[in-house]
Amino acid sequence: MIRGWNAKYSQIVQEFGYKRQDDRRAATILDSIITKQFPMSKLKSMINNKPVFVIGSGPSLKSALPIIKKYEVVKICADTALEALVQNKITPQITVTDLDGNLALIKKSSKTGIVIVHAHGDNISKLTSAKNFKNCLGTTQTKDIGKISNFGGFTDGDRCVFLASRFGASKIFLFGMDFGPKIGTYSNTKKSERRVKLKKLQYAKTLLEWLAPKTQSELYTLSNPIKGFKKITYQQLEHSVFS
Repeated sequence: MIRGWNAKYSQIVQEFGYKRQDDRRAATILDSIITKQFPMSKLKSMINNKPVFVIGSGPSLKSALPIIKKYEVVKICADTALEALVQNKITPQITVTDLDGNLALIKKSSKTGIVIVHAHGDNISKLTSAKNFKNCLGTTQTKDIGKISNFGGFTDGDRCVFLASRFGASKIFLFGMDFGPKIGTYSNTKKSERRVKLKKLQYAKTLLEWLAPKTQSELYTLSNPIKGFKKITYQQLEHSVFS
């Protein structure tokens, strides 16, 4: 677990009214569901010392898709971005999900890539879906339980970044990671959920700004500016990836 995470988790629990015992229960359940976990050593070998694209479902994703498609680098996506990627014939190597996305598509992606399933108190009823995933690894936002690990992060998008950092990506590039005030159409957010969604995005942004001085990875964004991440253009991307 990244140093200082417990304090951040305490803030999240207090702000959103979550219950720690529910998160722990979810992690315990997921540990019993994932009987054969994808080896972390293989996950590390995919990411370590390599440039990584992290792809969210923010408003800028649509314009970024043709650019993302050009590059053969490791792609880690939040589950709500998965459908847009697949529709554009882009195959992410890793999908990070708390099971709010298209479960049939996530299951299909687990045959060729890795699905990182996050357990928390609000998705306990969906965790059995992980039984159907071929290459799967479990995470939690509380303490490690059995096979279930805490790499840090709160939403699917920022968890992608924490994951890439944890396994030693040389460079991390953000696409479709805009953090409000507009919510991307790919996120499929209901009007009734908009206020909470925007609040979560702001927390995600704050967590990435907290991570920035701690990580050994070089950080870049092709989305909205974020403290600690170098803002670059699509024209600057190639040089930044391969330099």
